[in-house]
Amino acid sequence: MRLVAYTDAGNVRFGIVEGDEIRPIPDAATAHEAADLAAGHATAPGSGSPLAGASLVAPVLPLVRNLFCVGWNYVDHFAEGAAVRGAGDAQQIPDRPTFFTKSTRTVIGPFDTIELHGAVTQSLDWEVELAVVIGRGGRDIGEGEALDHVLGFTVANDISARNVQREHGGQWFRGKSLDGTCPIGPWIVTPDELGALDQRAITCRVNGETVQAATLGDLHFGVPRIIAELSRGLTLEAGDVILTGTPSGVGFARTPPQFLAAGDVVESEIDGIGTLRNEVAG
Repeated sequence: MRLVAYTDAGNVRFGIVEGDEIRPIPDAATAHEAADLAAGHATAPGSGSPLAGASLVAPVLPLVRNLFCVGWNYVDHFAEGAAVRGAGDAQQIPDRPTFFTKSTRTVIGPFDTIELHGAVTQSLDWEVELAVVIGRGGRDIGEGEALDHVLGFTVANDISARNVQREHGGQWFRGKSLDGTCPIGPWIVTPDELGALDQRAITCRVNGETVQAATLGDLHFGVPRIIAELSRGLTLEAGDVILTGTPSGVGFARTPPQFLAAGDVVESEIDGIGTLRNEVAG
């Protein structure tokens, strides 16, 4: 199923997408509650509303804590970053996933405007990513059990202020936590509907130009490994969100470097899930 969040009379509602309609899920306050209720056939008969024109919001809200993120999870992205850092950088791709977090206030909806933050950065960059939404919490989860804890998958763009990363010691949290810079959506697709991830294309376009293109099979650490490593001694909770890394083609590694400007349109797409379309604030 596809789990969606939308506004109705000023309130956030949850539902499932069926064809070109949204079927509301009464009493659901989160996507994982909506999934449970939908499995119990709690949709309201005859109450579907058109998907076209609906005001969709990020389906992962409300968040209980920061987003978890994985860095350097596509080998080609690691290589392009190393090329920019220069020959003096002897760093190798890690043997285990590299984790950091991203503030909850970064999250915006699938068609919302990205804040430019022109007083803070002139190097706002794009990073399309697969996001994993946890549906059943747990700790010390084995790789073989990891997908049993997944509610579903959605699309994210980990917009990053590159200068802010450098200004704070090269760590990632500060440069990736500017308010209103992480579109997520358009909905959460459950594993049974999406099927195998490996051949799913992941793409980012800026003003219609394809700047990132890969498949999810290019992930260096797959979803089960990520969940297993992250949950070692750390309890994952229902509603947690994990961004799994971005492929090559980011702006800072291009020649010359290219960054987002007012009026730019960023489209982030994963085959079988959907597309985000976000304009950068003018």
